[in-house]
Amino acid sequence: MKSEMDPAIRFSAVTKVFGRIRAVESLDFVAPVGAVTVLLGPNGAGKTTTVRLTTGALVADHGNIEVLGLHPKTDGDEIRRRTGVVPPKPAFYDQLTGWENLQFAARIFAGTEAAAHDAAERFAIEDALDQEVGGYSTGMRTRLALARAVIHDPEVLLLDEPTAGLDPESARSVLNLIAELASRGRSIVLCTHLLHEAEGIADHVVLMSEGHARAAGPPKELASRYMPDPIIIFDAENRQSLNQLADFEGVIDIQWNGGIHATLKDLDRLPDLIAGLVDGGARLTRVEPLVPTLEELYFEMQRSHREQDA
Repeated sequence: MKSEMDPAIRFSAVTKVFGRIRAVESLDFVAPVGAVTVLLGPNGAGKTTTVRLTTGALVADHGNIEVLGLHPKTDGDEIRRRTGVVPPKPAFYDQLTGWENLQFAARIFAGTEAAAHDAAERFAIEDALDQEVGGYSTGMRTRLALARAVIHDPEVLLLDEPTAGLDPESARSVLNLIAELASRGRSIVLCTHLLHEAEGIADHVVLMSEGHARAAGPPKELASRYMPDPIIIFDAENRQSLNQLADFEGVIDIQWNGGIHATLKDLDRLPDLIAGLVDGGARLTRVEPLVPTLEELYFEMQRSHREQDA
């Protein structure tokens, strides 16, 4: 029986080749149980192939894959019963209504009509269930795909670019629904190349590039690894007084950006810096640690790996 300490998904040295294209190569990553794991990377990084390998839709050429302790090659049916998938371009029976599509999915996954109604209500499509899906907007099709994916209450949810083509309001709604599912203990893997999507909902990040996992871990852990020097934002009524920061011991760099962003060797120097600024006549209005955004972290990781490769 799987414990909460085990990963929901584990890839170990997984390789998948299509002709001359190595879609994923020696791929290692873990998606923790009950967390939102974001596969982050540009188009062509191998994210979609990773999802298809997870469900058994593709078979790895080399390596080992475990999903809830099962192996896609031999336990594909059981894995698919316990997972839900939203592909980049969900396919439906367009001549059928939304409700008929959900009923069909419920029969396949041994779900109930009550579960289908609950899923439709959760994703706010109940008012459109009597319409043919061929007339649905992109946002409605995505919501229907999400409802279909959770109709059997899966333990793992795989979402491949779920907000592609959506307007900002619909995209935010989908992300909120993902956060709600995660709060109920579901293990979610979200593939995206849009950094703002992952911001605030990612518990675990896997940076993918050319079929490899270049870095992986919780955002705070990755920030401490790739951006170890703390940055403090200073502002003052008399801003010119902040220029003296450049002369203080322990200050690596300063940049003006709505106040001064000072990069320090370590946070232990901060009290002395504040005292020095005040003694130097600064009337401070802001002293705040800068928490790097996922976008800043992503580009710093990319820069670091380019230097390593060079």
